[in-house]
Amino acid sequence: MDQASLNILLDARVVFFDFDGVIKDSLEVKADVFEHLFKPYGLHVSQRVRKHHEANGGMSRFEKLPLYLEWAGVARNQDILERLEHDFSLLAKTGVIQSSWVVGMPEYLYKNAGRQVFYLVTATPDNEIKEILQKLKIDHFFSGIMGSPETKEDAIKKTIIDNNINTSESILIGDSRIDYDAATKNRLCFILRRTKFNADLEGVARGRVIADFFY
Repeated sequence: MDQASLNILLDARVVFFDFDGVIKDSLEVKADVFEHLFKPYGLHVSQRVRKHHEANGGMSRFEKLPLYLEWAGVARNQDILERLEHDFSLLAKTGVIQSSWVVGMPEYLYKNAGRQVFYLVTATPDNEIKEILQKLKIDHFFSGIMGSPETKEDAIKKTIIDNNINTSESILIGDSRIDYDAATKNRLCFILRRTKFNADLEGVARGRVIADFFY
C-alpha cells in the first residue's frame, strides 16, 4: 500500500467497505458461477455473461440474471429466474466463504476496529451477506451491514443521515464504477482496491489506489 493512500485510510473516522474484491478475493468465484449457470445456453452466451460480470462487479445479480436470460434467448420466466437465483446463491456462498482474503484484511479489521467505525455495503443480497459474515466470524466488526436490493448509493446516504456521519472524515473502499459513483454522490473520499478487472478506474481514483491492506 502506498503511503498517501495508507494515510487517507488510517486518518478516516468512518470506513465503508465493499465486500467482493475488497474483503474477499471472490470476484472470480462469482464469475465462475455465472459462467457455469449459463453454459447450457452455449459457449458464446456463457463467455459474454462472464465478461459482463467481470466488468460490472458492483451490479446486483437481480439486475444481471434477467439480462443474461435475455441474451440466452429465454423469454422472461419467473420460475427459471427463481431457480437461477437459488442455484447462484448456493454455489456463490460456498465459494465466497472458501475464497482467499484480500491480503491484510482480517488483520486490518482487528487492529483498527477500536478506533474506526466500519460499515459494509455490497450488491450481495442482504440476508446472504449477513450469513457469510457470520460464518467468517467478522460480522461483529461492522456497525451496519447493507446488501441488495437497496442500492449502494441509497444505503450509504441513509447510513450517513441516520448516524449523523461527517462525510469529510469518511471514506469508501471499493473496486467498481458503482462503488465510485456511490462514494462521489455521497461526498465520500473514494479509495480503489486494485484488481485485474478495474485498471480503467485508476484514473478517476486520482492516485488513491491500494492493492492490499498490509502495512
